[in-house]
Amino acid sequence: MEKEDKGVVKALSKQEIDTIERFYAAWKLKKPEVLDEICMPDWKDIPLAPQQEDNPKGLQAIMKFLFELFPDIEIVIHEIFGSHERAAVRASMQFTHVNEIMGIAPTNKKVTIALHEFHYLKNGKLTHTWHLEDWFGLLMQSKQ
Repeated sequence: MEKEDKGVVKALSKQEIDTIERFYAAWKLKKPEVLDEICMPDWKDIPLAPQQEDNPKGLQAIMKFLFELFPDIEIVIHEIFGSHERAAVRASMQFTHVNEIMGIAPTNKKVTIALHEFHYLKNGKLTHTWHLEDWFGLLMQSKQ
């Protein structure tokens, strides 16, 4: 029996990094159904949007809505870091602001929203995602 070294922190596995990259690629490819493959059926999106279903289908509905609202929407990953089963992602959501969102009138300008997300994984699948988007940044960009 091998002795476990409790002082060693395991790195994110290639499978875990691939899962995270596929999560964001679903946005670029406009394929929300990818979430069914990479998320556990009871995956938690924290915090939920108003009336969002508490599983992958809930985010899929939001993705479809945003794809219609902003056809050129994409997420750019700036950094992925963490340890086995825990990952942090610094990214940005970019789109041309052609429709109103959250009461903010369209500017027809390309805008960028900062994203900070923390993912928990088990067996290569996402179990939880805590996220924070800088929607106030959209308001500030609309004033420029």
